[in-house]
Amino acid sequence: MTNPLKITDLTLRDGHQSLIATRMRTDEMKGIASEMNKVGFWSMEVWGGATFDVMIRYLDDDPWERLRVLKPLLCDTPLRMLLRGQSLVGYRPYSDDVVCAFVHHAAQCGIDVFLVFDPLNDERNLLTAFKAIRETGKHIHAQLLYA
Repeated sequence: MTNPLKITDLTLRDGHQSLIATRMRTDEMKGIASEMNKVGFWSMEVWGGATFDVMIRYLDDDPWERLRVLKPLLCDTPLRMLLRGQSLVGYRPYSDDVVCAFVHHAAQCGIDVFLVFDPLNDERNLLTAFKAIRETGKHIHAQLLYA
């Protein structure tokens, strides 16, 4: 097959974000992660958006440690994150040096695929993240939003 279907599972990011207000702790994910690794997903979205904020604010869980814990359990499956362009996982734009440092650290901790979007579809807010992702050698998924 020259262009096989590639499926990304969203259970460990959007699944619990949408269904239970992002309240799954890393320890609750560990039990199923190895089994999900066997499925053969092209990638698994495990991080980004509200997950980062909620882990710190409400769960007393370390978002960076989540990646370091999940990576060996999902060793055959690339890990994907949702990145809000210049706003990263926050709610306001950050300086270029912060964006670069964040992307590089996320890649070091286990992120293989970065799904990058800007809520206003302003491509200028994507450029710094794209450059930093390219520097890490990781995969960029660029996304446009429409409603």
